[in-house]
Amino acid sequence: QVQLVESGGGSVQAGGSLRLSCAASGYIYCMGWFRQAPGKEREGVACIFPNGRATHYVDSVKGRFTISQDYARNTLYLQMNSLKPEDTGMYYCAAHWRGDNWTNAHQYNYWGQGTQVTVSS
Repeated sequence: QVQLVESGGGSVQAGGSLRLSCAASGYIYCMGWFRQAPGKEREGVACIFPNGRATHYVDSVKGRFTISQDYARNTLYLQMNSLKPEDTGMYYCAAHWRGDNWTNAHQYNYWGQGTQVTVSS
């Protein structure tokens, strides 16, 4: 059984930065970050494959967000720079992706409870 706990969300002005953390219990692999704005579907933001072999990002965050994983601490991170109002939403980490599309939320087995990010203009 895997448990995921996100932290690090908050309110910032446009152009600011936040670093999200996802502390995991149990063995984790193929991790991802998703976000969901009110009235919208959950959107894949970034994912990382075992041992950091590969990372993927949705186009809207490329060059601004960085996903990383600390295996010693069993923790996933999302460094978010140059934040924009459209980045506002609840951010979730997810684990154990299996499938053909890393942005498909249904292809992840475990989820955290989320952490809110609000970016004001």
